Amino acid sequence: MKKLQKFIQTILPIALAFFFANQMNAQCETWNNAPNKDAITDAHAVYRGFMKSEDYASAFPKWEKAYQAAPAADGLRDFHYTDGIKLYKAKFAKETDAAKKKEHSDMILKLYDQVIACFESGAIKMKIPTQERISYFQGRKAFDMFYTLQTPYKDTYEVLQKSVETGKNDIEYIVLDPYARVAVYMFTNDLIDKDKIRAIYAQLNEIADHNIANNTRFKAQFEQAKESMNGVFLKYEDQMFDCAYFKAKFVPMYQADPDNREVYREVYKELAAHGCDKEDPILKEISEKDNAYIEAEKERIRAERLANNPAYVASQLYKDGQYEEALAKYEEALEKETDPEEQAKIHFSMASIEFRKLKRYSSARGHARTAAKLKSGWGKPYELIGDMYAASSSSCGSDAWNRSLAVLAALEKWNYARSIDSSVEVGGKIAKYNAYRPEAETGFMQGKKEGQTVSVGCWIGESVKLKFNN
Repeated sequence: MKKLQKFIQTILPIALAFFFANQMNAQCETWNNAPNKDAITDAHAVYRGFMKSEDYASAFPKWEKAYQAAPAADGLRDFHYTDGIKLYKAKFAKETDAAKKKEHSDMILKLYDQVIACFESGAIKMKIPTQERISYFQGRKAFDMFYTLQTPYKDTYEVLQKSVETGKNDIEYIVLDPYARVAVYMFTNDLIDKDKIRAIYAQLNEIADHNIANNTRFKAQFEQAKESMNGVFLKYEDQMFDCAYFKAKFVPMYQADPDNREVYREVYKELAAHGCDKEDPILKEISEKDNAYIEAEKERIRAERLANNPAYVASQLYKDGQYEEALAKYEEALEKETDPEEQAKIHFSMASIEFRKLKRYSSARGHARTAAKLKSGWGKPYELIGDMYAASSSSCGSDAWNRSLAVLAALEKWNYARSIDSSVEVGGKIAKYNAYRPEAETGFMQGKKEGQTVSVGCWIGESVKLKFNN
């Protein structure tokens, strides 16, 4: 048993190597020493003529004879493989039977593998560098796998990788777009990681840029291929890349036009959205610049208002506690303002100042009434008058009866304000002051009945309907 094992360990590897060497020799056989060389070269010449006229049906039997006898022709050309691929692709395109299409597809891939192997073994030698030719066939194989044969992307991905690794800057431009699409598929299906897809992106762009700069013959094609492949990557850049990539993409836009607010705000938004820390020097620079712009714009608007808008100046004077000066500016604003609604707002502001800050009730009420006339359906002026009546009710008259009548006047104004303007919120005030309405007993002593109209004294000087606090 041990002798058998030793025999297998010693002899089997040699036998396998011999078998594969014979297989390689067979698939890379030339007609150079063939006894029927003339018949092979005749078949070669005839089928090549048919190929030039694109008579593939007539070419196929002669090609098959030449290929089977001498796959590598004379060892100085690869026509039997390239023409065979072309013939089987024509068959594949016309075939409708799925099983036969599969056979044709397998044969196309076999021919690609054979010609690559013959170049790798040195069985075929041409003026073109061997590695360049190997890369060419790997790229063409991948291209056909992707567009024509529609083989699984995992298999196509491996061939594309080999093509780029072998050919580097010498690969054909037709490889770029399929590689981008297949790589994105692999990445989005978790078959390759983020580092790998980034490396592929960088590698393909380096190859494209090299050829655009140095390959005068195919410069335009590489430019188009680069645009197409990056369009594929662009759809998934949020998943693929980190802050560094987006900085490389957007910071040059900012640097080219650093004082354009529309540009730098867009750059900030993009970088912040793609994982860049807000403490990043570029983001801090943009943020500080934008904050400075905002402050400057605020100051500009404020200066403009101070120069051209007396109502705004009045509001600033009010904030500073300069109430008389504020009223004077509001008067100036009224002289310039022609819009009734804006006039109403100015009168309301004046009413508020005179009531709340200067206790000029009569004048304040006058401005409030004017505001209400200028803007119909506005309840705030009536609410403000109600506030005036309530504020002065405790000093309106010499007895509780007259003070309670002032409360009724306030309640009427608040209720009216609420009835014409749903935005007015006076429920809390009404609930509080309802308790201060006249008492029925006091009304009886005054000889008054509920619902009767009575006059309110002091500065109010209005009539109200009696509503007792029962």
